[in-house]
Amino acid sequence: MSYTSKKIGYLVPEFPGQTHNFFWREIGALKDLGVDVQLYSTRRPPQGIQSTTWGRQASSQTVYLHPLSPFEMLRAVWIFASSPTRTINALTAWRDSSSKLLKGESKARLFALMILGLWLGHHLKKNRMKHLHVHSCADAANIAMFAHRTFGVSYSMTLHNPISIWGGNQENKWKHALFGIIITNWIKKDLDLKLGPHLPKALYLAPMGVDVAKFQRTVAYVPRGNEELRVFSCARLNPAKGFSVLLNSIALVNRSGLQATLTIAGEDDEGGTGYRKEIEQLIDALKIKDCVNLLGSVSEERVKQELEHSHVFVLASHEEPLGVAIMEAMSMEVPVISTNAGGVPDLLGNDHGIMVPPGDASALAEAISLIGQNQEKAKALSIKGRALISEKYHHQLSARIISSQTG
Repeated sequence: MSYTSKKIGYLVPEFPGQTHNFFWREIGALKDLGVDVQLYSTRRPPQGIQSTTWGRQASSQTVYLHPLSPFEMLRAVWIFASSPTRTINALTAWRDSSSKLLKGESKARLFALMILGLWLGHHLKKNRMKHLHVHSCADAANIAMFAHRTFGVSYSMTLHNPISIWGGNQENKWKHALFGIIITNWIKKDLDLKLGPHLPKALYLAPMGVDVAKFQRTVAYVPRGNEELRVFSCARLNPAKGFSVLLNSIALVNRSGLQATLTIAGEDDEGGTGYRKEIEQLIDALKIKDCVNLLGSVSEERVKQELEHSHVFVLASHEEPLGVAIMEAMSMEVPVISTNAGGVPDLLGNDHGIMVPPGDASALAEAISLIGQNQEKAKALSIKGRALISEKYHHQLSARIISSQTG
């Protein structure tokens, strides 16, 4: 069977979700490079968190692995049982992987992932795709590994967070991969330390970048004058993003006499019925309801509008791998304040932004007040941020690696 050299599969869990704008950019960049991309996802995202203007188009182009229809489930079982060699390879991969599971992880669940891997491998081969790129090192990576072990389809992965959060069986996930992409150097160092002997020979550093041609202002950035300070934040509503710290800092800023408003774009993973309720309770307790606006999950276009309207962007994460939202704000020439944990110093070091310790509402309030009161500082960060993103954090970097390694 002959293959189209530039036709690949592209697997993202629960696609398209509220934080998946980068993936759509990368897919577009791959297509610009002549790569024919077939989208796959583990399952559809929960209702209430999909707000992108491109989401409906992406969903119509995506093959969802779960739940399989009864017919497709029978097909998967037939694929498993119809070839003794394939059956042996699948069971061998399952046995090897079962020994690498973490406490609490289920061998039965892994077996179900093996079945999905068989189905996906068959689908990839049937549609003349020789490679699969995966944006996950959790269940989706197991599925890709099983597709490779049973049908010989090569795969690669992008690592977005420290390897410890992605579950067990990492040795098998990585040693069978053709190559890997890591979004920042501190995550790569952690990966090298924990999985060094099991890593593929080809590992690349490439951030989840920004389309700087799209994320640019229509009017010049103007620091705060005599009006209220407009603060913007954009992230999933999750305790790890430090929203309780951010809300407390806004309360402190307003008590100091500097009037500030906060707009937050993002929703919790339950579509508004989870952590959002805790945030709303904290807003009421801090008596800042009149100056905080929760937008929920919004489109990329709405995020750009909010950035263009804001004086400062703030992300109070307890640890941030790198931060696409930070890069988007910098590309839009908005001064950025964030914590100094994770990969953020790669972006905001050398005075490209202001960093504060995680969990320190007082330090965050002081930084916000500084931007609100120092026009010269705000303008300098505005200019330096855009320049850095344009030079080193463009969205085509990772697409070029995937294209060059799969053709």
